[in-house]
Amino acid sequence: MKEELIQRFTTYVKMDTQSKAGTGQTPSTPGQLVLAKQLVEELRQIGMVDVMVDDFGYVMATLPANTDKDIPTIGFLAHIDTATDFTGKNVNPQVIESFDGKDILLNPELDIVLSAKDFSELPNYKGHTIITTDGTTLLGADNKAGIAEIMTAMDYLIQHPEIKHGRIRVGFTPDEEIGKGPEKFDVERFDATYAYTIDGGPLGELQYESFHAAEARITFKGNSVHPGTAKDKMKNAGKMAAEFISKFPEAEAPEHTENYEGFFHLIAVNGDVEAAEVTYIIRDFDKEKFQQRKDMVRTFTKEMKKKYGQACITIEMEDQYYNMREKIEPVKEIVDIAYQAMENLNIKPIVEPIRGGTDGSQLSYMGLPTPNIFTGGENFHGKFEYVSVDNMVQSTKTIIEICKLFEQR
Repeated sequence: MKEELIQRFTTYVKMDTQSKAGTGQTPSTPGQLVLAKQLVEELRQIGMVDVMVDDFGYVMATLPANTDKDIPTIGFLAHIDTATDFTGKNVNPQVIESFDGKDILLNPELDIVLSAKDFSELPNYKGHTIITTDGTTLLGADNKAGIAEIMTAMDYLIQHPEIKHGRIRVGFTPDEEIGKGPEKFDVERFDATYAYTIDGGPLGELQYESFHAAEARITFKGNSVHPGTAKDKMKNAGKMAAEFISKFPEAEAPEHTENYEGFFHLIAVNGDVEAAEVTYIIRDFDKEKFQQRKDMVRTFTKEMKKKYGQACITIEMEDQYYNMREKIEPVKEIVDIAYQAMENLNIKPIVEPIRGGTDGSQLSYMGLPTPNIFTGGENFHGKFEYVSVDNMVQSTKTIIEICKLFEQR
């Protein structure tokens, strides 16, 4: 199983599937469809049925039941795309056997070091087989580790028909990293009662709470005049943007928050004297506090309009997803089954909220309750991303154990 996971994972991450916001297409980048079609072929090769990919890059497949028991259909999901935060092109995965727990020189030429000083969890992986980047790209464990684990689990179940299970559905989706993963996902066609995203981080993560999430884009219109004659004429859009940014509480940013604390996250600033734009993502676990945060952004905008004129500032704000806890708690037995599966494998379950989004956040509100399970990865979305293959094995076994427990109920 370990070698299968390494082979699958290192193959997937070498394919550039980084998504891109604003293209108006699904998938947002052509590389995602290339991988989707490759996954279709692999699913067929291992023996899955009803394998398909639609024009939007959504892959679905079925593992038929091998028991006569009346068992709800369960699904396992992972996303094809990688994050937009850091380049995912020309990924060069480095496999380190029997890791010694010390600093890793990822790139000698650029002197890029994965340091235990900066990432205190690193020594915990001593003795593991880990896969890192070469320091110039992200790795793509988010979420290609999940794809590899689902594929390997299905292959194992097919090769071991003595393991009884109900009907299982598999889905691989595009554009999760830009919040569009479930946008064109056909829940009715997927035809599962419950599902799990395999999209978490370290060993044991089990999550059924997510943020309420929104994005706000504020544009500033200035007036560029030669600085020598600008008195009482120039309106500097760049300075307006800076003033707007200064209104936000510094302590309520991602770099200062944890656990159930919400935040405002400035993700982009662009502009000059004539025009400028800032983009924020707004996050909170509590519905009322989420609304208060959105109201605060609107209040700041009104203050700026009053000072500089109504036409000088515009705002676009839209909700992205909501806390999936509301939809999963009524069927919390699906969380309990995942919890029991981990305990059966001597994995300590870590039940905690997702400080981010998964496709499950939206799918749960689309009628498919979908908790999230660990992949074994760390430091997603950057050059210091890595994954423990040992924990990928544990994730794969957790998928298999969940299938067994549903059959044994």
